[in-house]
Amino acid sequence: MPQSRNLLILVMVILAGMLNYADRQIIAILKPVLQHDLHWSDVDYGHMSALFQLGSAAALLGAGWLVDRIGWRRANPLAVGAWSLVAMAQAAARTAAEFGGVRFALGGAEAMATPTAIKTIAAVFSPKARAMAFGVMNAANGLGAIATPLLVPLLALKVGWANAFLSTGGLGLLWVAAWVALKPGAEAAAPARPADARPGPTLRWSVVLYDRRTWAIAGAKALSDQVWWLLLFWAPDLFHRVYHLGLDRFGAPLAVMYACASLGSLAAGQIATSLAAFGVSLNAARKLSLLGFSVLAAPIWFAPLMQNAWQATAILGLTLAAHQAYSTTLFALITEISPPARVARVVSIGAFCGNLAGSAILQAAGYVLGAGYGYGPLLGLAALSYLVGTAWIQWLVPRLELEA
Repeated sequence: MPQSRNLLILVMVILAGMLNYADRQIIAILKPVLQHDLHWSDVDYGHMSALFQLGSAAALLGAGWLVDRIGWRRANPLAVGAWSLVAMAQAAARTAAEFGGVRFALGGAEAMATPTAIKTIAAVFSPKARAMAFGVMNAANGLGAIATPLLVPLLALKVGWANAFLSTGGLGLLWVAAWVALKPGAEAAAPARPADARPGPTLRWSVVLYDRRTWAIAGAKALSDQVWWLLLFWAPDLFHRVYHLGLDRFGAPLAVMYACASLGSLAAGQIATSLAAFGVSLNAARKLSLLGFSVLAAPIWFAPLMQNAWQATAILGLTLAAHQAYSTTLFALITEISPPARVARVVSIGAFCGNLAGSAILQAAGYVLGAGYGYGPLLGLAALSYLVGTAWIQWLVPRLELEA
């Protein structure tokens, strides 16, 4: 596939990821307004956030199978179109129960996002280029998380929160129209790589589920992803609750946090490329990287203890940078140690476990905060999660080896 086409596909995947983050994050940004207008409690918000994760978890295993079956060319517009329509439906919700139902459906619709993106990168880029491609993808996707807290409050204050939901969802439909018009990758007469091929009928779920490598990834995803989901849905509340920042003031700290996350993604890709250039083994490179990122994430517990919001932003930004570096390394690892035909399903299982853990921590956050315990217990758990995830990988897969 020509290099220009590879770049076009990467750009389209990045734009889809940015829109995905916006549709996920908008409810967290608008929480102070929605909570005031619709009279939610912390438990209500925790419940609907958990429902989003449960919806995603419920659909993820089937999503991975579907992506493997239909291929990345058709999976991309199907995924973006589905979640954009559901995201727009939030504009019609008024009660906590209605929002919970729509968020559950949105989680299910977004379940194709991660396996589709990973499958696409694995199909288009060579093994040596994938780590950097994943780093660029994760970093650029983070632009959605940077732009959303800066733009959505302004949009909501100008046109109202319902129209803000319609606007962000509508952008996804424009993306689908662009994909159909550009037809990226359609000029290839045959799949460029085995990862793009449809699995044969002998590939059974049992083969994937009985592989220790699958559960090494799944456990690490569960332990690390719960921290990402906690911050994605509750960081605006942390700034509002602890540092008394309103809708018009917490956008800048959130944007800085997610800018740090993007830098972490790029750093992970560069570190992987540099270690490979120096001849470091896959096993040593990936495990040392994961351990280093785990240590950098540990100070998160101190965030609500800082004297001001910007000191907390620095700690949370470091955590998100470490998280995205950790996540980028896991994504690369999936494509390196999994047979090509299993990639989307391994991604789906990992995301499934990550979403279940995310659902649990989001619901727990509602109860913990509603009971007046503050963020200390939640962030204490987050501080240890990455270290435990790295130890889990070492226990299940003592030696990582590249899968042909």
